[in-house]
Amino acid sequence: MTTGMTKSISTGVIEIGVDIGGTFTDVVAIDGTTGVLHAAKVLTDYEDLARGVISGVRKVIHDNHLDASSVTRLVHGTTLVTNSLLERRGPRTALITTAGFGDVLDMARESRFNVYDIDIELPVPLVARDMVFEISERLDHGGKVVTPLSTDEVESLVLSLRGARVQSIGICLLHSYANDRHEQRLRTLLQARLPGVTICISAEIVPDLREYERASTTIANAYVQPVLQSYLSSLQDALAHLCPQATLLIMTSDGGLVEPQTAIRFPVRLIESGPAGGAIATAFLGQATGLNNLIAYDMGGTTAKLCIVESGKPLTTNVFEFGRTDRFARGSGLPLQIPVIEMIEIGAGGGSIAGVNRIGMLQIGPQSTNAAPGPACYDLGGSAATVTDADLVLGYLAADSFLGGAMRLNVERARAAIEAAVAVPLGQTIEQAAHSIYRVVNANMARAAKMHCLEHGKDVRQFDMLAYGGAGPVHACGVGRLLGVREIIYPPRAGVLSAFGFLVADPSFELVHGGVTTLLKADLDHLNDMLASMQNDASAVVRRSLGAASKALTVKREVALRYEGQSFELYVPLGKARLDQSEVARILDLFATRYSKRYQIAMDPERVEAVRWRLRVSAPDERVPPRLAPTQRDAAAARKDNRPVYVPEAGRFLSCPVYDRYALAVGVCFDGPAIIEEIESTVFIGASTSATVLTGGELKVSLHPLLPERTP
Repeated sequence: MTTGMTKSISTGVIEIGVDIGGTFTDVVAIDGTTGVLHAAKVLTDYEDLARGVISGVRKVIHDNHLDASSVTRLVHGTTLVTNSLLERRGPRTALITTAGFGDVLDMARESRFNVYDIDIELPVPLVARDMVFEISERLDHGGKVVTPLSTDEVESLVLSLRGARVQSIGICLLHSYANDRHEQRLRTLLQARLPGVTICISAEIVPDLREYERASTTIANAYVQPVLQSYLSSLQDALAHLCPQATLLIMTSDGGLVEPQTAIRFPVRLIESGPAGGAIATAFLGQATGLNNLIAYDMGGTTAKLCIVESGKPLTTNVFEFGRTDRFARGSGLPLQIPVIEMIEIGAGGGSIAGVNRIGMLQIGPQSTNAAPGPACYDLGGSAATVTDADLVLGYLAADSFLGGAMRLNVERARAAIEAAVAVPLGQTIEQAAHSIYRVVNANMARAAKMHCLEHGKDVRQFDMLAYGGAGPVHACGVGRLLGVREIIYPPRAGVLSAFGFLVADPSFELVHGGVTTLLKADLDHLNDMLASMQNDASAVVRRSLGAASKALTVKREVALRYEGQSFELYVPLGKARLDQSEVARILDLFATRYSKRYQIAMDPERVEAVRWRLRVSAPDERVPPRLAPTQRDAAAARKDNRPVYVPEAGRFLSCPVYDRYALAVGVCFDGPAIIEEIESTVFIGASTSATVLTGGELKVSLHPLLPERTP
């Protein structure tokens, strides 16, 4: 599938992005010389994810007459880490802690995310208490040895680990971020006695404060490392046969690219690998369209995700929770202390199952039909009513043009599923039930978006929206109405935008180093040496990602500061020069300004503590910008036909024009309601809207105030 019309064999440099979703695996291929983009979708292969990736790559190469030997780079985002953690499909994993700290995972933060719920469901640690082992040793907060590591206990520990049939180990000793000597020594001793067992140490995974978060992150890394190593090894072998010149790169949760060696070492950093691509693409397209403040709205087959892009950059954080027992409640999941693009996710995708719960209310998700058996309309054996079935019944999707006609949808199966699961229990017609599904899923997503923005002090009405994913463009207009946004951007190839985002991301890597020190009394020579070592390590990772390419690297350095006795901190950027007294004075002034702006007060600079040093190295890309839009357009052929579509603002089905996305010329304007079809997704815009095709092929839709509804 190609955005252009030519079918000649491409001999230019080809780069491919692959995003594994809950229902489909998306593949895009970009000609690095011209920027022309091709795309393909295949059903996600849950039995063998690597086989599914290769199937998608083979399809995009075959369908678009590409030369496999010209593929130089394949960038991949994977859900493997996420699924392994959520489904608890990892090896038998143990945690080793300092004596007396074996309850660190069960004690957690000793807080309840809902203090009024007597039946509160707390997250279950990845490692049960009987798989946590203790060893005698102790460091103080500065890294000074209080109790030496007891090597005499190692032999007894090895026997216990063997008896527990341990396959992977996470080591998290007290204050190892300040001195990693004990963790390194213990790993060396265990590796000699337990060959074949994976061993991760917290001093390498997350050398930072906060014992619980550090232990949780380390054990998650150990839990998924063998799984990811096996997967990437299989993928690399298969890729070498299909595309012998291709280098494999992996998208990290913070939007950077790393080579497999680093991904295997830090697999926990891939938990939001796929969604990060969409956020990066949103920022890229926002800058291209002059809209730097956007809500990135992604709705795929199993979930919907929302991310804030402000001033052209996605919001990021260094704490992420997975496996929440309450999807909206902070603290209800297991924490990971990793750099990640901050977004909220809800179980609302095209494959989300709709039904009536025991109190007679319509419920959408979080359960999903996934790729197999899929929604009822896929006609692959599924019988559950889903959001996709509702979209088909309402006319937003067409049975004969789904995926460009490559997959025909069964309308009767969709109607039967909705009738049995929703219409009959609620006493509605099939069409009413389908609209109820559409309305409820939109409301769920809008509520999540409002909460996400409020938590960050943002007014969602001050943002525009960019909609993507296979189902996002169908629902964006309804969600946008509920949020009060003024404009929505629908990029071309919205259904594969996350995979596209992989190819506009930069190789980058972030390192942190924790340790509490009063800034005015800090050993600046030690800090300069530490920052130089961090920069060398991060630069080495980025250089490996670049391969033979030689590029200038950019370095961003920050320090997290707080006042003595406080629990949370603010980040302040460091200058490019070495730390000296004048630089310290500048940092303290900037911290006082930022702190007083947020809290309306500033205190004694002698009480300012440095808590964490953060450094990111990246390699900005200077290639030809990829083009999402078609290379040829025929405005006269844009309008395909009309079909009955349920228009919520009118409260009934109306005959709406259907446009071919690839035939819409730049500058074309039209009013809603309307349907705009492309291969990977469909755009539905409701009444009181106006659409314009921008220079890059993006569709900008303005939402106008609604007129008072009339009774039909």
